[in-house]
Amino acid sequence: MTTTNPASAEAASTPALSILVPVFNEQATIRPVVEKVRSIQFGASMEIVIVDDGSSDGTSDILDALPGWPDVKVVRHARNGGKGAAIQTALQHARGRFVVIQDADLELNPEDIIPLFEVVREGQAAVCYGSRFMGECRQYRRLPTYWANRVLTLVCNLLNGIHLTDMNTCYKMMRADVARRIDLQSRGFAMEPEITTKLARLGVKIIERPIAYKPRRSDQGKKIKAFDLVRYLITMVRFRCLPTAPPAVNVEQAATLVVTGQELPDSPVYSVQSALA
Repeated sequence: MTTTNPASAEAASTPALSILVPVFNEQATIRPVVEKVRSIQFGASMEIVIVDDGSSDGTSDILDALPGWPDVKVVRHARNGGKGAAIQTALQHARGRFVVIQDADLELNPEDIIPLFEVVREGQAAVCYGSRFMGECRQYRRLPTYWANRVLTLVCNLLNGIHLTDMNTCYKMMRADVARRIDLQSRGFAMEPEITTKLARLGVKIIERPIAYKPRRSDQGKKIKAFDLVRYLITMVRFRCLPTAPPAVNVEQAATLVVTGQELPDSPVYSVQSALA
């Protein structure tokens, strides 16, 4: 009689790659994104972990109507918590040995995940970013977001002693154990500089590969605002120069206080006001 080791069966069913999809009010694109990701041959097993971050536009209904695909898991937040909060939840449910973030819009092509996956899977590096700005990018130079990204990446490079072309990219592919070691705290878009800054502090090498990019405008659903620039700067300084214990108030509150000139709470974390002056 042949018997099956339960542990071996579980290992065989564990996906190699977990694709984390935070979504908030993306009813026009969420299903096409999921279908596109599922159609790609990654050369290894994968799962999609979707976190509906309190959507109110019909996104939840679209997710409810998805077929019972065994490689797709949907987790829900009762209220919108931010992209960072959605990724924290997704990591709790991810089973893959490698993880990557896929936004629920169509700005990036999921096929570009393949070369990033090859880098980490083959052991060339523990982390591989997909850069929107490697090579020719003159077509983006008329966009304010292009220059904001370039400035943020420059500051991040100077603070952390690294040489990236796109710190703020969505496509951050890495080993799952490295992702969990980061101990993500930011709940909003400030998760992007937090991840890169913490990787730098840990001494983790980051490789970049070029990816395609079709930027959206605000009227097309782009959610990042100019005000997020301040949040990003505070986050980079906080996690590079100061203790990483949870702050007395969150980064979003601190950014508001800095911009409006109000006094910050007594906390070493927010002595960054003078650094940003």
